[in-house]
Amino acid sequence: MREIRADLVVAGGSLGGVAAALAACRRGHRVVLTEETDWLGGQLTSQAVPPDENPWIERFGCTASYRRLRDDIRSYYRTWYPLTERARAWQGLNPGAARVSRLCHEPRAALAVIEARLAPYLASRRLTVLLCHRVSGAEWDGDRVTAVEAQGPDGERTVLTAPYFLDATEHGDLLPATAAEYVIGAESADEHGEPHAPATARPGNIQSFTVTFALSHHEGEDHTIDRPEAYDTWRAYRPDFWPGPLLGFLAPVPSTLEPYERWLEPNPQGDPIDHLADPARDNGDRELWMFRRILARNLLTPGAADSDITLVNWPMNDYWLGPLVDVDDQTAGRHLWEARQLSLSLLHWLQTDAPRPDGGTGFPGLRLRPDVTGTADGLAKAPYVRESRRIRAVRTVTENDVSLDVTGPYGRGHEPDSVGIGSYRIDLHPSTGGDNYIDIPSVPFQIPLGALLPVRLRNLLPACKNAGTTHISNGCLRLHPVEWNIGEASSLLAAFCLERRAEPHQVHGDEVLREEFCRVLEQEGIEQAWPDVRGY
Repeated sequence: MREIRADLVVAGGSLGGVAAALAACRRGHRVVLTEETDWLGGQLTSQAVPPDENPWIERFGCTASYRRLRDDIRSYYRTWYPLTERARAWQGLNPGAARVSRLCHEPRAALAVIEARLAPYLASRRLTVLLCHRVSGAEWDGDRVTAVEAQGPDGERTVLTAPYFLDATEHGDLLPATAAEYVIGAESADEHGEPHAPATARPGNIQSFTVTFALSHHEGEDHTIDRPEAYDTWRAYRPDFWPGPLLGFLAPVPSTLEPYERWLEPNPQGDPIDHLADPARDNGDRELWMFRRILARNLLTPGAADSDITLVNWPMNDYWLGPLVDVDDQTAGRHLWEARQLSLSLLHWLQTDAPRPDGGTGFPGLRLRPDVTGTADGLAKAPYVRESRRIRAVRTVTENDVSLDVTGPYGRGHEPDSVGIGSYRIDLHPSTGGDNYIDIPSVPFQIPLGALLPVRLRNLLPACKNAGTTHISNGCLRLHPVEWNIGEASSLLAAFCLERRAEPHQVHGDEVLREEFCRVLEQEGIEQAWPDVRGY
């Protein structure tokens, strides 16, 4: 086995992992970054999920480095795409002109920007990236992690050693590997007093995951895929809590659970900018094609593209029949196969059986786009993971900290140890325990330093969706800008400790050190408190 030594090991090339690697490299530290797939960026790239962000994201509500990422993605399109003059002048350029995000774009655009951001550190050998490597083991001595083992595609194992380790994997893989105390699934109502928690803990009750895919549409052509192996099973599947067959346009409204009819209208005519500005055309996610469109052809010069590209991450391909974590490899593999079959079955249903606005059935012109997802089969490289293992933390963020109904409109007040901010509805998708949506309003919140500190381990920090949250509060802390913030803050904490010869728990407990660290965060452009958002 070869060995690589660094100042910081970041296990997992998720969005939080990328933020962590960049932050430590900026401060002059040597970093090793691993990633299971061959694409860095997690939700934004390998999982093909356009960014879910707070409503003030264009003005405030994210770290400076996340804002640079967004600006660079827009610059990528302005530099390389044949945009119309109006699109090029659009200050808030949204390449997909979609409603799910103010910056809906192709996964490869984000990948190109991420790789460009990392390139100088790779060139200086400050950063080592191990693609197609997964965590295969770890070593620890008492309350300190001493090494992490990563296995490559050829079976070769590499031992990674450093003073600090960040877990930026999508499932929190370092937590069981290092014997860290963690929680998975739903906590009981007694543990934190959360209004929406179950009476008893349900560790196996985890949010659904989704295998996304990209589509274009070509009228008059037939791109129908072969009938998937499990098509008949999924075609007949009707969950008890669903208003109809899962493969159908009728699905619940997440906030009320009332039946809600969606529709598909590929390649709508007209100027996408005008569509977004027209309140009468705002149908939310009922209009499936536009909601997660990642490239609007009419933002390009005539003839540059013959179709939009849209991303399929819909209620109909959420998979909740079993988890991918804390089960044996065979069970996890079966669930992943079934989820992939669900997504392919949804596509086949759309191409053959789905009702059309003109009264016909099927959209055979729908074309799977493997070039967009970078895979042979057209499905995303990795499943979109909504819920991870989570550290048992010095401070756990609960529903009572973020729920509008619990805190009132002004929240809990200032967190003296804030390391960042976030905002999103508490958005839980149907889960493996048979729960339907939990979708309730939240308040803008702060991320406390204590939520980044495991109760026991001294040199392991979370950098993805594995910070100190609950099953419920995870529903608003799992989104793109918050994950980036957590990864960046954990990395800066590790860097600060290396520079000050301190430890993370000391920083939390010592007011002088904590204030000094907060000044570092401020210098790095991490917003630690919300402005008054009334009127925005």
